[in-house]
Amino acid sequence: MMRPLKVTLAVIGIVQVFFGLLFVLAPGQFAALFHFPVAPAWTNWLLVMGGARFLGMGYGMFVAMRDPLKHRTWIQAMIGIQVLDWLTTIANLLSGVITLSQASTATFLPIVFIVALLVFYPREKSSIAEQEKVA
Repeated sequence: MMRPLKVTLAVIGIVQVFFGLLFVLAPGQFAALFHFPVAPAWTNWLLVMGGARFLGMGYGMFVAMRDPLKHRTWIQAMIGIQVLDWLTTIANLLSGVITLSQASTATFLPIVFIVALLVFYPREKSSIAEQEKVA
């Protein structure tokens, strides 16, 4: 069961690093890429700070990938982030702040990540199962 989880963590890590690099290296171009109006220059500051967090969570996914049971807190943090990302995306879509084409993969990718992380979530072996192996 660890192999699908490790693949999931790798994919999520790659997505996080991709967006982290996009936000850090080209914050001003992000708006144009998703057809948003030109934002004030100060928004680059927020995007770079957000990008740093994307990179940090990407790192965390790669750490968790090495030993998911030991690093479950990284997985829990990512589940929480994905829930908040999805709820915020849906709220902004429903209120008309953003369009479906602007939201892009944010409409479904968080759900895919949440489901995969919950299905493959690392669980400790029960002490009874361990005792049966010894007997």
